[in-house]
Amino acid sequence: MDDSGIKKQNWDVKETELFLEILKELDMKKCLDGRKVRNNKLFKVAHRRMTAAGYHRSVDQLKFRWKLLKSAYYKCKREPDSPAPTKIQGWWRYEKTMIAIMESRHPLVGAGVNSDRNDEATEDSDGDASMLHWPQPQPQPCSDNTTQNLDLIIKMDPEMDSQLKIGFIGAGNMAFGIAKGILSGNVLPVNVKVSAPSSRNLGRFQELGIAVTHSNVEVVCGSDVVFVAVKPHLVPLVLNEISQHITDRHIIVSVAAGVTLATVEELLPENTVAIRLMPNLPCMVQEGALLFARGTHAKQEDGALLRSLLHRCGLVEEGPEAWIDIHTGLSGSGVAFVYLFAEALAEGAVKMGMPSALAHSIASQTVLGAGRLLRDSGKHPAQLRSEVCTPGGTTIYGLHTLEQGGVRAATMSAVESATERARELGRKSAAGGRK
Repeated sequence: MDDSGIKKQNWDVKETELFLEILKELDMKKCLDGRKVRNNKLFKVAHRRMTAAGYHRSVDQLKFRWKLLKSAYYKCKREPDSPAPTKIQGWWRYEKTMIAIMESRHPLVGAGVNSDRNDEATEDSDGDASMLHWPQPQPQPCSDNTTQNLDLIIKMDPEMDSQLKIGFIGAGNMAFGIAKGILSGNVLPVNVKVSAPSSRNLGRFQELGIAVTHSNVEVVCGSDVVFVAVKPHLVPLVLNEISQHITDRHIIVSVAAGVTLATVEELLPENTVAIRLMPNLPCMVQEGALLFARGTHAKQEDGALLRSLLHRCGLVEEGPEAWIDIHTGLSGSGVAFVYLFAEALAEGAVKMGMPSALAHSIASQTVLGAGRLLRDSGKHPAQLRSEVCTPGGTTIYGLHTLEQGGVRAATMSAVESATERARELGRKSAAGGRK
């Protein structure tokens, strides 16, 4: 592990506090003290939970952070009055929490820090700390009570909370893609249920071990998170049907194109947690692009839970609702635009004499490889395009032909048209909901 690269990265104060809470909760499950926190699997679980909360650190960075915190703790134990610096700046922020982890056997309730002191918003792992005199904690029996914050952290990791129940109303391609992604993330099929009015699409869910039904109410009553994945014009009918069965424990996730959060919330009981999500079909192969927006009553923790639940589906991002329809045009419909282009690439090769099967195989791999390089390199598409072109070479001649055909303008117009159609569907669904 390269410590030098890790030390240079600043840790937000809240990030460190959350990290310690996670370690405390995991380590205290069997009433162990913090000296037992050295299992690699534990740090992997902590990594998933930190990621779900929006903090992106590697497992090695988490291990190194814990190493620094433990070193500071032991130094303070040996020399409680020593002014000697440690490697943790703002150490006082974590002193009580570290005592609770390393010496106490009770959950992290009330183990916060004294908020009367001043501290910076961020800290550097190489900074100095003022040494504080450590109070001696009183050992207490292990308790199962945890703070609400820790309960939400547990929920953010479906693998650790196997009781989280997932429901789908609608059995179309979007629901199937999300379900496949969720199951790849260690959610058990027995905890998922799907409803649809006909049996036409239910067979493929059954093949995954998922229970199916024709009752939407049954799905809602047996689920914590409910994905409403029906056609936009059916959303008012479905929400009116299930509304009286929705409780405070539910999170309702609308996957209907164009249907606004305002429309969804108007049709649901007051204070219902609602989230609007737009995935795309590659969720089925864990390479989707998903964007969600939280409703009026959805908290940051609800978004973190959804992000954790969907993280194996592909890229999951949160943004303002105004971006959802744009995302529909860009990525939801954009998948079909890419397929059209891949088909045209292959047909061009067929025209020039290549067998059709080989041409389509190579076209598929070309699109896949180009996409991965674009994603992983972090470069602008124009920069990658220029790297392929050589003066007077084949690529620049081909690009010239594409420009003559207006491919750039046509693609931009296609995204615009798909976005406007999504907005139009939203207006229609809103009008239908008010009838």
